[in-house]
Amino acid sequence: MIYDHVLIRYGELALKGKNQKFFINKLRSNVQKALSDFPNLSIKGKRDHMYILLNGQDYEEIIERCKDIFGIQSFSLAIKVENDEEKIKEAVLEAILLEEGKTFKITAKRPNKNFPIPSQQMNQVLGGHILRNTEGWTVNVHNPDVEIRVEIRHDATYITSKKIPGKGGLPVGSTGKSLLLLSGGIDSPVAGYLTMKRGVQLEAIHFHSPPFTSDRARQKVEDLAQTLTKFGGEIKLHLIPFTDIQQKIFQNAPENYGMTIMRRVMLRISEQVARQREILSITTGESLGQVASQTMESMHAINEVTNYPIIRPLVAMDKVDIINISKQINTYDISIRPYEDCCTIFVPKAPKTRPRREKVNQFEAPIDFTDEIEKAINDMETVTFKSSKQNQGDIYDELF
Repeated sequence: MIYDHVLIRYGELALKGKNQKFFINKLRSNVQKALSDFPNLSIKGKRDHMYILLNGQDYEEIIERCKDIFGIQSFSLAIKVENDEEKIKEAVLEAILLEEGKTFKITAKRPNKNFPIPSQQMNQVLGGHILRNTEGWTVNVHNPDVEIRVEIRHDATYITSKKIPGKGGLPVGSTGKSLLLLSGGIDSPVAGYLTMKRGVQLEAIHFHSPPFTSDRARQKVEDLAQTLTKFGGEIKLHLIPFTDIQQKIFQNAPENYGMTIMRRVMLRISEQVARQREILSITTGESLGQVASQTMESMHAINEVTNYPIIRPLVAMDKVDIINISKQINTYDISIRPYEDCCTIFVPKAPKTRPRREKVNQFEAPIDFTDEIEKAINDMETVTFKSSKQNQGDIYDELF
């Protein structure tokens, strides 16, 4: 007997009430998409767990992909057996023989209270069975080399030896959609990642200014979007030509207020795109105090142009924390490629760090952006990115 299942445990999903089925269905669908090129798998969802029947498939790649799926608190390779004492003893012995070490601990849990042997007694029964049928193993309940977990559930008993942490959070697509302002920098991909962790499906918008920004700068943003699909499936990237608007701003507004006005126009365009796409919020990579456009005064002045919710998952994080996450999700090396985006190309020498709304409105009022905004949206190009492993295979059974 070898490990024949992957047991998936819920975290926050387990606390949901009457809508729990919706969240679990979404998680099951996301697991299906992530593993769709393994046609022999079978995925079943239950109210308190989900499991993948391996059917002889190599589990290593399956484990790696499960690590990137939001909504999974932890998972383990498992042996599934009937709720029968002798079969459980046989499986536990098989599990310990697959491990290396000298000391072990049995941790039995009995969610199925109809099973006749209490958890503590089951620990003793199974531990004794291992000691009688192996050599060199001893019990250590405080710091064992191997911990064998036995979960006696209503449908079956699952024997596992390693608990692998998942991403946690909520399944992507379970809490709506947001439009991510995706630059070529370090911050915005991390903001997108953290927003997806709260169950949000992303679309992205990027402002580029040819010929001042290069094709390589665009490629950098496309590579960032592609990398994020690993955590949330398909992402649509909307590319907005911004050259005419930027030139008009810096020809007609005071230089030190140019960045503030530029960000306001970006938000106006983003809101229109979000409305067209039936998206209810906008996500940015702003971190309070990091640059001139991210001071409290700047956010106050820039936010005036939209009543859409602005999600800022990085607002209280410092740069070191953001960089660490970017390295973990493999966006850092892409973000530091030396190709400038439109925000860095047109940075004024001394941008206003504490702009006032009344001043911004005064400087912006004489400038009519109506035609340029309409043209930018009409000339918008949309590129769709999918996870390299995503297709339409049907490998799951109905929930419940």
